Parts: sequence; structure tokens; C-alpha cells
Amino acid sequence: MPDFASQSDETVFVAFRDGNTDAYRELIERFHDDLLRFLTRLVGDRAAAEDIFQETFLQVHLSASTFDATRRFRPWLFTIGANKGRDFLRKKKRQRTVELSRPLKMSEGGTAFIDLLEVDVPPPDAAMDLSERDEMVQRALARLGEPLREVLLLAYFQRMSYAHIAEDLGIPLGTVKSRMHSAVAAFARSWQMVSKESTKRGDD
Repeated sequence: MPDFASQSDETVFVAFRDGNTDAYRELIERFHDDLLRFLTRLVGDRAAAEDIFQETFLQVHLSASTFDATRRFRPWLFTIGANKGRDFLRKKKRQRTVELSRPLKMSEGGTAFIDLLEVDVPPPDAAMDLSERDEMVQRALARLGEPLREVLLLAYFQRMSYAHIAEDLGIPLGTVKSRMHSAVAAFARSWQMVSKESTKRGDD
């Protein structure tokens, strides 16, 4: 069995496309945690995310011949996952709460902003329980429309560039920038509303 550990995603994918079933398993294992977390955040349902994960890799198998291996595999994979997630949300016909395991990051000016990978700034209220703060973030994200939430997650969780998002979602670069601007502003407003609601409940 070839040692795929040191090989690039694209090299492993080509091996899979050439008929190596071990390479397919390697891709599934390699992206399992990141893709599943992304899908769970996107659709707000762990069980549904697991099903979508399986559907995503089935689509990878079915569409293997269409992928240009000179491009990066990861954005292609997550775009397929995002499309499957959108299909799920359409079928549900309602917004779902995004499950977020990371707390909120605050800018120097105090504006609410999310960093889905790491937190290097203390919470706005040191006395606030992490689970309470995460629940507030979930509620704030749930107020965002699907297009804004999706772009925000792709940009900050996957660290995808605007150009990659535009290319892989098939939308103009200007649209990506506009949605990101709107998403950040909308999240900041939503966070302020959620914070006021929580404060009001605490005072009651």
C-alpha cells in the first residue's frame, strides 16, 4: 500500500481516480473532521451533516473524471459539500441554527466578529460561561440569511480567498466581497441584538 501521508491532496485524488481504493479511503479520512465540522456549522444538524458528508464523497466519486487535478482539491470538495448543504436547507425550507464549537472573537473596537479557528482574545464578559457565549453566537448566526452565512463560513473557517470562493461558487468576485461586507455587518448587528436580549433576560 502506498504511503499517502506525505502526498498532496491532488496526488492522492489522482491515485484514487486511477483506481486505487486506498487513496479514496485516505481522502475520506483526511477530510473527515474538517468537512464534517463545516457541514454541521452550515446546516446546524450533526446527523444531517454526517449524511451530507457521505453524499459529498459519493459525488466526488461520481464526478471524479470532471475534476482538473491542476487545481486544488480542497475548495472543490468543500464546494460540493456546500451545494449538498444548500440542497438540505432548501428541503427543510427554513433556517437552521449553526452549531459552533468556538467562542466569539472581539475586535479592538468591540465589534462582534467570528473566528472559527482560534480564539486569542478574552471573551467580552469574563464571567460569561463558554457554553452560554457559544449559544449566543449560534443565535446570532441563525439570523443571517443562507448566502451570507455560507460565505462567512467559507472565508473564516476554511480560510478560502475571495477569488477561490467566487470561482468555486460560480459567482462574481464583486458579489463575494459584497456578501462578506454584508455578512460581517449583519453579524455585528445580530450579536448586539442577541446580547441585549440575554442581558434583559438576566435582569428579569
